[in-house]
Amino acid sequence: MRLLCADDDEDIRAILELALGLDPELDAEIVPSGSEALRRAAAGQYDAILLDGMMPGLDGYETCRRLKADPATALVPVVFLTAKTQRSETERALALGAVACLTKPFDPMTLARDLRAALGW
Repeated sequence: MRLLCADDDEDIRAILELALGLDPELDAEIVPSGSEALRRAAAGQYDAILLDGMMPGLDGYETCRRLKADPATALVPVVFLTAKTQRSETERALALGAVACLTKPFDPMTLARDLRAALGW
């Protein structure tokens, strides 16, 4: 399964690579920004997209809105991975079309499992 991940934090990207690499069925491509996620999503076929909510420039919420507005990516499930755990933030993400929100900090040992559960895989 091809997964596209966007997070602006270099350390989080490194942890994501290790954590998602524990699942041999996941092929994760990790990018540093929402704008790069949009470029990659338009160019490739992904089974899901994992977005950080808070990124400079194009944040996860605007990235999700644009993904859902584009017919080429509208049906790709989006999951947020964010430190913003307030109910209003979760509702905002879901209203934009995300299927779930996972919280930071996350457990690298269970992230792939948690992501699969959120996606119903």
